[in-house]
Amino acid sequence: MDATDMDVEDQPQSSSISFKRFGLKNYVQTNFGDDYVFQIVPKNDWTSMAVSLSTNAVKLYSPVTGQYYGECKGHSETINHIAFSGPSNPNVLHSCSSDGTIRAWDTRTLQQVSLISAGSSQEIFSFSFGGSTDNLLSAGCKSQILFWDWRNKKQVACLEESHVDDVTQVHFVPNHKNKLVSASVDGLICIFDTDGDINDDDHLESVINVETSIGKLGFFGESYQKLWCLTHIETLSIWDWRDARSEANFSDARLLASNSWSQDHVDYFVDCHYSGEGERLWVVGGTNEGSLGYFPVNYKEGGGIGSAEAVLEGGHTGVVRSVLAMIEDIKSGAEQSQGIFGWTGGEDGRLSCWLSDHSSDTNRSWISSELVVKSPKTRKKNRLQPY
Repeated sequence: MDATDMDVEDQPQSSSISFKRFGLKNYVQTNFGDDYVFQIVPKNDWTSMAVSLSTNAVKLYSPVTGQYYGECKGHSETINHIAFSGPSNPNVLHSCSSDGTIRAWDTRTLQQVSLISAGSSQEIFSFSFGGSTDNLLSAGCKSQILFWDWRNKKQVACLEESHVDDVTQVHFVPNHKNKLVSASVDGLICIFDTDGDINDDDHLESVINVETSIGKLGFFGESYQKLWCLTHIETLSIWDWRDARSEANFSDARLLASNSWSQDHVDYFVDCHYSGEGERLWVVGGTNEGSLGYFPVNYKEGGGIGSAEAVLEGGHTGVVRSVLAMIEDIKSGAEQSQGIFGWTGGEDGRLSCWLSDHSSDTNRSWISSELVVKSPKTRKKNRLQPY
């Protein structure tokens, strides 16, 4: 297994604004061949992290020691979304797939423990648990939002009039268990109240028109009242979902980020990261060669995208698909989990670990390649294209 080690140091930019360049601790080649890393998510207590791959499997690692725990296999098509269960079921991992199923896995035994099927003709792109008892499961499908009672696996509702294209995101709002936000390729964000018998006519509260296909969204703010929204054409917008009010729209977000980053041109955005301390929001942009930058987003007072405050480069050779940050305040480089800044995964099949300090063990290898590669006999031959 190859490994590259770099120190963390402040680097000057032509604009005289310094940023922190984070060191590459090590990287793990998850498979032979051209398989993608899709998503990296942490367990609630950070004792493990799950990594979805284009092999239709999910692998488990320790985010601190890098130990490989094993994999969960069962999906027959692309895994579109993974998430650990809440504190009441800390060892349960959920996944949804284009095979039309949502599965639950016991991460101690790596065995499937539950399955819900939306039908072989459906593709499930996203799911979320919420409702008054946290047992209401919502799922975004082709142009529908489906609901089940997770306790008995019975479907309780189907919303099919609010969207006219693939529903890429469904999220129950944190601290608002009965509020569901959905987003679609049709460019609409819909906000629903899921109390009672759910239907399109009575439970659709408001609609936000982003006007282009929506890839990802997330909540932030003291009471999670704000939304950030990234589209498939790399625009960024900020909204207050409670009154469907636009707070900022960056239709030229890539250009703004590129102009404030002298190293490379930003080709795409991966995610957004929010820190409650100082109420700061960053958009994470990347290059086709694998470099990443954390760009601060000023969505107040006219708005703007500032110079990169963290740069991660040298860890990937292709497009990065997922970022898992393990610190709260990027600018200060706060130490957490033995100086680990976080993990990234991409289309080169690598998991890269990044350091936020001058740790004494930067020259130590973490993971034996024999633990993480799969047999060449089962190697996936065709490269999976992004959604």
